[in-house]
Amino acid sequence: ICLSQIPFLKSEFRHCKSLWNRFHNYYAHGTSPSCGQWKEDYYSCREWEKNPCPETKESLQQSERNREAEQRKFTPVWDLRRDPPRDWHMPLHQGKSPDSQS
Repeated sequence: ICLSQIPFLKSEFRHCKSLWNRFHNYYAHGTSPSCGQWKEDYYSCREWEKNPCPETKESLQQSERNREAEQRKFTPVWDLRRDPPRDWHMPLHQGKSPDSQS
């Protein structure tokens, strides 16, 4: 289960602690990113490969569930359309004056 995730977890941990990511996160959010969970998951995965025990496996699964729940908390920026606009088939700017804003 973890063998395929080890390169992914290592890559995410390395990306998290990279200078570029730290700079970007500080610029965007005002804080440095916390990379502890990526590191913990990476080492837990390696430990589980060496010595499979139910506690380590459950810890990894719970961490992934928490990560997915965190991603679902954010609402999309754009409202998704259910139907196309009424005039979707018309050429652009047809029937609109050039100085109109819409």
